[in-house]
Amino acid sequence: MLAARVMTTAPHVVLGTGPLGLSVARHLASRGERVRVVNRAGRADVPAHVDVVAADLMDRAAMAEVCDGAKVVYHCANPPYARWPELHPPLMDAVIDGAASIGAKLVFGDNLYAYGPVDGPLTEDLPQQATGPNGRTRARIARALMASHEAGRVRASIGRGSDFFGPHARESTVGDRVFGRATKGKPAQLLGDPDVPHTVTYIDDFGRALVTLGADERADGRVWHVPCPETVTMRRFVEMVFRAAGTAPTLRAAPRWGLALASVFNPTLRAVREQLYQSERPWVVDSTAFERTFGWRATPLEDAIGETVRWFRQRAS
Repeated sequence: MLAARVMTTAPHVVLGTGPLGLSVARHLASRGERVRVVNRAGRADVPAHVDVVAADLMDRAAMAEVCDGAKVVYHCANPPYARWPELHPPLMDAVIDGAASIGAKLVFGDNLYAYGPVDGPLTEDLPQQATGPNGRTRARIARALMASHEAGRVRASIGRGSDFFGPHARESTVGDRVFGRATKGKPAQLLGDPDVPHTVTYIDDFGRALVTLGADERADGRVWHVPCPETVTMRRFVEMVFRAAGTAPTLRAAPRWGLALASVFNPTLRAVREQLYQSERPWVVDSTAFERTFGWRATPLEDAIGETVRWFRQRAS
């Protein structure tokens, strides 16, 4: 249900109402926690007892106000994809200031761009060697957050996930282009090589993982890869999605030259091209450290796919 409510004190504040922020809010609400979510519009698809407030997260005074009374702040907000280098660093600075001003713990929902191209499984101890603007930006803001933790300004931890799918994850590379099209019997659209292994992340596991990091002191001061299901090729992933949808599996992989041509006129696609290495070579995420420390694993891939197909069908109807 869409809601816009008067702000009340809440120990959990979720910044951003994209798929990840909404997942965090659902998990907290299911545990009976008082939750406030923040976005520019003051409206979001959240459980009835979750407060939704409007604020400009780049405004440090507004950040201090919306964080007031919080014990944990979850940073799940993202500026427009093509403007990350310009907008992400000041956003992170404002979020750190807001959380630090009231002594709240800060948990950042991150992706894997900071590592750049890698050989072998992705683990948390890899160097951050991103080569493109968006990847370097993600590395920069993660370093800023960890530096603030080390300096004693704010308690912080980072949870990193791969390409995600699940409720509300429509703009992901495996959102509308795979699930949306499968439920309509249309060919899935992919980037890169569909026959290399590629780890994906179920959005509800990602949200649960950030809540876990927020509740456990062992998470502090570290980067964690959130639990991910078994890694398969994207061709196999598409086949599983279509089987769950009850439609015949077909896919189309966009050629690199086609994306290059389209990106001349589209700044978002230019930013997408930066990450093509993730779909052109094996991309296997190791989440062992999280699983061993916090004692739970990702939802089995088949179950997560089934839940996601059901969500897309409900939205279509």
